[in-house]
Amino acid sequence: MTATDPVCGMSVEPATAAAKVDHAGKTYYFCSKHCAHVFQQAPTKYLSGAHKPAMPEHAHVAMPSVPKKDPVCGMKVDPTNAAGKHEHKGKPYYFCSKGCLDKFKSDPERYLGAKPPAPPAAKAGAQYTCPMHPEIVQTGPGSCPKCGMALVPMEGAEPDDTELRDMTRRFRASAVLSLPLVFLTMAPMAGLSIHSYPFVQFLLATPVALWSGWPFFHKFWLSLRNRSPNMYTLIGLGVGLAYLYSVVALLAPGLFPAEFREHGGGVGTYFEAAAVIVTLVLLGEVMQLRALGQTSQAVRQLLALAPNTALRIENGVEREVSVSDVRVGEHLRIRPGEKIPVDGTVVEGSSNVDESMVSGEPVPVPKRPRDKVTGATINGNGTLVMRAERIGSETLLSQIVHMVAQAQRTKAPVQRLADLVATYFVEVVVAIAVVTAAAWWLFGPEPRLVYALVNAVSVLIIACPCAVGLATPISITVAMGQGAINGVLFRSAEAVEKLREVDTLVVDKTGTLTVGRPELVQLLADGVEENEALRLVASLERASEHPLAHALVKAAEARGLPLAPVDNFQSITGQGIEGTVAGRRVVVGNRKSMERFGGVPASFAATADTLRAQGKGAMFAAIDSRVGVLMAVADPVKETTPDAVKYLQSEGVRLVMLSGDARGTAEAVARQLGIDEVLAEVTPQQKIEKIRELQAAGRCVAMAGDGINDAPALAQANVGIAMGTGTDVAIESASVTLVKGDLRAICKSIRLSRATMRNVKQNLFFAFVYNAVGVPVAAGVLYPFFGILLSPIFAAAAMAMSSVSVVSNALRLRRVKL
Repeated sequence: MTATDPVCGMSVEPATAAAKVDHAGKTYYFCSKHCAHVFQQAPTKYLSGAHKPAMPEHAHVAMPSVPKKDPVCGMKVDPTNAAGKHEHKGKPYYFCSKGCLDKFKSDPERYLGAKPPAPPAAKAGAQYTCPMHPEIVQTGPGSCPKCGMALVPMEGAEPDDTELRDMTRRFRASAVLSLPLVFLTMAPMAGLSIHSYPFVQFLLATPVALWSGWPFFHKFWLSLRNRSPNMYTLIGLGVGLAYLYSVVALLAPGLFPAEFREHGGGVGTYFEAAAVIVTLVLLGEVMQLRALGQTSQAVRQLLALAPNTALRIENGVEREVSVSDVRVGEHLRIRPGEKIPVDGTVVEGSSNVDESMVSGEPVPVPKRPRDKVTGATINGNGTLVMRAERIGSETLLSQIVHMVAQAQRTKAPVQRLADLVATYFVEVVVAIAVVTAAAWWLFGPEPRLVYALVNAVSVLIIACPCAVGLATPISITVAMGQGAINGVLFRSAEAVEKLREVDTLVVDKTGTLTVGRPELVQLLADGVEENEALRLVASLERASEHPLAHALVKAAEARGLPLAPVDNFQSITGQGIEGTVAGRRVVVGNRKSMERFGGVPASFAATADTLRAQGKGAMFAAIDSRVGVLMAVADPVKETTPDAVKYLQSEGVRLVMLSGDARGTAEAVARQLGIDEVLAEVTPQQKIEKIRELQAAGRCVAMAGDGINDAPALAQANVGIAMGTGTDVAIESASVTLVKGDLRAICKSIRLSRATMRNVKQNLFFAFVYNAVGVPVAAGVLYPFFGILLSPIFAAAAMAMSSVSVVSNALRLRRVKL
């Protein structure tokens, strides 16, 4: 049941209220400590009924008003705390930020639908790259000098659909002109008594060839100038030959021999072939550009996760500001259902946070004071106040986007084959076209020149290597986006390919298999109540610098036990600590330190031996000179680790643990998880030597770790896998990062790697087999046996669909179950 904050009137869940105050035998709940403080100053004022909740000094908690839409960015804006307001033609408009307000003032009609907004301009200095040749990088959009493809924006550049809109416009115009052209050409063949009108064909085909097809001729010229033959070399040659031949045949038919003449004395033209080829290639370009836009959808989804505004607390007053205005150290309020604006630490309140955007796991994570929160994750039903710690490009989301964008521009080893083939492919195709033309000229039926021209053009058009070039990078790009969504970041395309070959996984223990910090896992108390024993011990340990002290303090805080001050604190080297807590003498230490109190009871001693055999540390406590407390502290295994180990072993992956911890502790964890091999008390150099030994034995080794001492081994392994919860050095040394440090993500990454390489092989099969079959058919090898020839029009359609099929197949990776 919800309660009402008597100060501001907001509905408050008692379980998640920021504060509560008892007054006149009744409990009141508050949305913030500020409201609670105000209430305590004058409770009668807020309970008399005369108070209006929406007071100016409590504007941050005013009763909700009807949200308005920011006409510039489309965000929902509360009029009571809008960053700006402006009246236009007698109507008020509200804005989420001063930037949106300034844009609206400069051109209101643009944002009110009077005229369409201009396309987003590229940011000054924005970098663009080629999807087929990631080494090509330039400032601003353009065409790749190697393959002629439209460059795509890199990280930091706004998505630019200029090329798509231009190609779409050219395609529509060419389609409108090509349809009547095809009708005029095909009508006589269909028995219709319609004259073909060659000059009408010329008038219809010329805009298609010269205007709609101009980008292809421009890229054809660039390929020659840069001495980099590509798909546009073949398109330019094919369309240019068909169009020029037809123009000469129309304007100067006397240049052709008699056998080329038709009944009326004219020479046959191929205007419709040139126009339809341009139209079909444009269709392929439009479909390809749209599909390429979808390959970066995962990164755009990540970018879209980031909120635009934050609720900043300044001197007790909350004000909505742009996220770009947030500074480190500032306090921000996150209301129920809102996105967390930046990375930081909870300082007030409790809630469950949906962190699926970084972990891939749908179960919300409880958050309380001192817990870390990540920008763009979604707050649950509670209210949180956080301290901003990482902003802008330092946030986890920004780092994820950066790593994905960098990785998508690397090449997988399997692409080397495609690049090698593509390097010589165009020259070979041109040579085949020349041989085809010569063969038909010398041995073909009359009119030989016509057959030579038509079949050479068919060879040039059908053999465009776009599908070969796209086969690998398009799949890798989609896979990396899917990995990012599922909490797996690849630093290179090679890592995507290599993971499927891994047969040995070397893992560190602390922070990889285990949580990475000691916790109280067992407490036995004799003669004193358990919670009281923990409260006394934790109060004493709070003054200690021992590494295990924090585990006891945290356990007491988790149970909500109030810690007491300590008097007469002493630390005895090698034995333990002692002091007076709440009037009781408390001593915490090892078995030897308990001898002065009569020694450890036999039952405690036996239990302690069992705990040590399990890799847990045992401590004792004496309260008022009586040994009555046994505490077991250990670095527990992550809840998700056993499932990950079982899956990896079921896939034939051998698991080897390399740990710097004591042998007993390491072996206990290995037994618990069923690890195949364990080496304890090893140095970083010994970790490298073990990995080299496994590699020398023919194993493909992946190394998973999180510490600085793991960095050399991560770099040595075939695939280094760093925990996102680990050190920056480890992350920089690895080729794969698991955002949440969950080993189950390795299982996801292996599945993704295998699915990706299957997809790449399918794409290469489609591309190579298509060309292997299409080029001979276009050259006319079937004509002597079956009388089959491939028209340039059908060759253009087949070429366009080959590229589209490769891209469409790659996009199937977005539906792979991980």
